[in-house]
Amino acid sequence: MGGSQIWLDTTEILTVDEMLKAICVVSANDCCVAMAEYISGSEEMFVEQMNKRAKELGMNDTTFKNCHGIDEDGHVTSSYDIAIMSRELITKHPKITEYTTIWMDTLRDGESELVNTNKLVRNYSGCTGLKTGSTSVALFNLSATATRDDLSLIAVVMKGETSAIRFSEAQKLLDYGFSNYQYVLCGNKGDAVKNVEVNKGLMPNVELILENDCGALIGKGKNKNITSDININNNISAPIKQGEKLRRSKILHRWEFNSNK
Repeated sequence: MGGSQIWLDTTEILTVDEMLKAICVVSANDCCVAMAEYISGSEEMFVEQMNKRAKELGMNDTTFKNCHGIDEDGHVTSSYDIAIMSRELITKHPKITEYTTIWMDTLRDGESELVNTNKLVRNYSGCTGLKTGSTSVALFNLSATATRDDLSLIAVVMKGETSAIRFSEAQKLLDYGFSNYQYVLCGNKGDAVKNVEVNKGLMPNVELILENDCGALIGKGKNKNITSDININNNISAPIKQGEKLRRSKILHRWEFNSNK
């Protein structure tokens, strides 16, 4: 079918784990098609699902024509949309980094060698992936992800003239982010943040806890004398069940950060 592939044969069976490894590490186009057919029955049906999900995520510059990215009229996207898609992948499906951080591996009992097309996996500290892509029309592209000191960044480079350029430019972007910003944790998942009164309840009050870790991105070196302030609307009425989310219309939740400047 052209492009990167592992030359799948109709007589062999690969596991989903092996397919994902081939897709993430060496951009195996034949595995992309095989997985699309397995999930949706046909590549065409899978591409419909891709476009539907893209719209749901707000990827307004994107139209998929196939599931593998080989040049095709009307198959377009933008660096912003790639960043949205990358963020959704690493935040909602973090297990993907178990594949995207592989540098070298094998399939078929060691007969097929896999070497990651993303050189940053080996050369850039904290790199977690994510995906390369290149065609004669799109040239050399990369969505690079990295995490240091609880700060995760995404750098997207498109239409690099050479493969080396996409890696060097992505590294510059990531270096800038790590040099100028840091992540400050304000509360951990499960922390109790406030005890509020409940109107007309069997219990007079309820403890509010954080559903997820809570923090903020701030400029490097601006973490002195930071305070957090939680403002919550106390007008809460029963019934309230354990684990229930209190919507923004009932709770106003704001973190305020103040520094000497």
